[in-house]
Amino acid sequence: MSHSTTAPSPIHATRPNQVAVGTIVWLSSELMFFAGLFAMYFTLRAQVPDEWAAHTPLLNIPFAAANTTILVLSSFTAQAGVWAAERYQRRRTGSLLNVRSWGMHEWFVLTYIMGSIFIAGQVYEYAMLVSEGLTISSSPYGSVFYLATGFHGLHVLGGLIAMLFVLGRSFAAKKFGTHEATTTIVVSYYWHFVDVVWIALFAVVYLVQ
Repeated sequence: MSHSTTAPSPIHATRPNQVAVGTIVWLSSELMFFAGLFAMYFTLRAQVPDEWAAHTPLLNIPFAAANTTILVLSSFTAQAGVWAAERYQRRRTGSLLNVRSWGMHEWFVLTYIMGSIFIAGQVYEYAMLVSEGLTISSSPYGSVFYLATGFHGLHVLGGLIAMLFVLGRSFAAKKFGTHEATTTIVVSYYWHFVDVVWIALFAVVYLVQ
């Protein structure tokens, strides 16, 4: 009587992707950090509502909305870069004007440019507010405004640095493979997270006055 045996499944097939799990855990800790900033914002607003009434008119909502739109659109270009990475397309296969032929490089460079424009816009907004007398030490409102938006800006800068790392690693690699694609995907997760946090910040700081 013969006994049929089946080969055991590979161990890694039943394990979750370690990079994905690590990224989710890290972003969860970042979410808790921003939750603390939101809690501080709402607490101060409840305690000194007059500060909000006096200083929110200084905000340039149309400018901030345009800057927000640029950051939101950059999430779409980052995702397009991910799709190119998933098919292992490092760079464009046709004309630069033909976006359908773009690879990860072109989409991530465009995302980097859009993220840089957002940061430049935030710096310009800060300069305008400081010229109006709103600084981080001028009032409780100024403190919480600059802390919340400033920490987010630092996270955007971190994302821009990560994109440079991904692009540099891709240029240096002899072959664009799974490792490079995974790195691209992880950075896109972070970028989408930063984008979603800013949408919440924009709604709370600029729209709910």
